[in-house]
Amino acid sequence: MRAVGETAKRVFFEDQVFYVLPEVYEPAEDTFLLAENLEAKPDGKVLDIGTGSGILAVLSALKGAQVVAVDINPRAVRCAKLNAEVNDVSEKVDIVCGDLFGPLTREGLFDVVLFNAPYLPTEDDEPEDWLNYAWTGGRTGRQIIDRFIEHVPGYLTGGGRVLLVQSTLSDVSRTIKELAERGFKTRIRGECKAAFETITLIEAAKIAR
Repeated sequence: MRAVGETAKRVFFEDQVFYVLPEVYEPAEDTFLLAENLEAKPDGKVLDIGTGSGILAVLSALKGAQVVAVDINPRAVRCAKLNAEVNDVSEKVDIVCGDLFGPLTREGLFDVVLFNAPYLPTEDDEPEDWLNYAWTGGRTGRQIIDRFIEHVPGYLTGGGRVLLVQSTLSDVSRTIKELAERGFKTRIRGECKAAFETITLIEAAKIAR
């Protein structure tokens, strides 16, 4: 196993341990909200966008799924690969560096797409450093969410599902409306309160045609 390094933090979820390297988003309430509601079937195909430390990709693989994980942050890609190795699921998780769906070459492959989106409104559209990519959502908080919603239908099988985490600061009702317009049946799967916001988990099932 590769060396972890003294600067890595350790995070625990159920019986698993995860390491968080510098400049990688540390799993927090939004991550655990998704993790607690995660459903991945054996031999299912899962896409984890913005994987960060890789915790959701690893948990999906531990449930038996084949996983593709993507992050724009090269340090997060390294961290996710480490956690896949630590938790003995490297053979079930393919981790690549890129922006949203950019690294993917085929469509219609996934049963579940996970996205803990960058959802915080910020004064600047461009993140200042790698870590800020994890939460910078542009002036409305929707810069990345809207791009995701536009493209995600093409990467789901008929009846496939999206699990998307965002904040009430970035207009949850608009997300639900936009998903419905693209042929999804949506519901609020879970919520948790934070200081000035409610973090919301949206489940959207693609209506098979």
